[in-house]
Amino acid sequence: MSLIVKQHASITDFEQAVWDSLANDAGPFLSYHFLEALELSGSINNSIVNDTGWQPNYLAVYDTTSTLVAAVPGYIKTHSYGEYVFDHAWANAYAQHGLDYYPKWIGAIPFTPVTGKRILAKQDKLASCLSAIDTHLKNRNDVSSYHWLFTTQEQQKSLLTLSGLPRYSVQFQWQNRKFTSFEHYLSTFKSRKRKTINKERLKAQRGLKIQRLTGDAITREIQKEFYLCYQQTYLKRSGHAGYLTESFFERIFTQMKEQILLVVASDQSGFKGSALFFYDHTGLFGRYWGSLDDIDGLHFECCYYQGIEFAIENSLPIFNPGTQGEHKLLRGFEPWVCASCHVLSDQRFHSAISDFLERECVAIEHYYQSAINTLPFNSDMLADIANQNRLINTHKIKW
Repeated sequence: MSLIVKQHASITDFEQAVWDSLANDAGPFLSYHFLEALELSGSINNSIVNDTGWQPNYLAVYDTTSTLVAAVPGYIKTHSYGEYVFDHAWANAYAQHGLDYYPKWIGAIPFTPVTGKRILAKQDKLASCLSAIDTHLKNRNDVSSYHWLFTTQEQQKSLLTLSGLPRYSVQFQWQNRKFTSFEHYLSTFKSRKRKTINKERLKAQRGLKIQRLTGDAITREIQKEFYLCYQQTYLKRSGHAGYLTESFFERIFTQMKEQILLVVASDQSGFKGSALFFYDHTGLFGRYWGSLDDIDGLHFECCYYQGIEFAIENSLPIFNPGTQGEHKLLRGFEPWVCASCHVLSDQRFHSAISDFLERECVAIEHYYQSAINTLPFNSDMLADIANQNRLINTHKIKW
């Protein structure tokens, strides 16, 4: 089958129904509405804002009848922020040799370090479409390299057959082992750890009203309070008001309201904090948190425990609370391997980075095992997790 790969500068070049049919079962972040909101809100490049460093560069594969058979959310990057697969050292190495690392191309979702499909195609067309996309990327002279971030197990294996370099990292993810309640979940903890969690929750909830809101229950007033929390927290931590504009949140609260959970904490004086999640049948995904007051344990309550309760009540298979944070381990979030794939046009750097990634992989394996040993579960639960251990052989991370 002869295939043609074309570049597109906006998600709006695609028909929504066609895109969403390809993204079926790929999770909320690959939906047309989510990607459209990023663009039209000015959170990534368009005419509304200055250069954000994210220039949409979608790839589309067409057959000889001009029918779309595959699509890729792609971006030209002029920096490495908002990706969560850190390659600043690679960029510095290029600069030290008088070479340009930027612009580069990435297949990813902006500001969203969540594993998922990166090539949207029907299973029987995936291999041929991936080959055509890889050939297209290798023939480009407008980027130094191309990178696939947070790929699925299946697509990572396919990418590695095309000379890509694997890179691994560890996140923390909650697994729903058919729990019937939060108490049932806590019953898998060691006694001392279980008591600690219960005390932490009681302390955080004291004097507060905590609600889990979805759909039309998330009123315009609540949306504005959430955005204020989001901005305040970013200002405290990073000195800026956040990557995502208010227009982005307005759009998703309108177009994706049935896929959003908002946890809200308040008292008699008003709003105190809030956490925003996306969800569908594939799982629950914690994304954004903000607070107006520093209340001990409120972040854990809103971002973790309320999410676990929601996942149990709605029989969701996983809960990804966001990247980083070893403190998640003590609350029962298990280490989870994430993968990316990298190809650098300059063979000298490609080889040097290959050597670096081999060494890094050993450190990741040690980190993963250390994280496993930190989990708060009882012996029965730990035995169950051991049966699913993903890291088996030295230098080779297994899924």
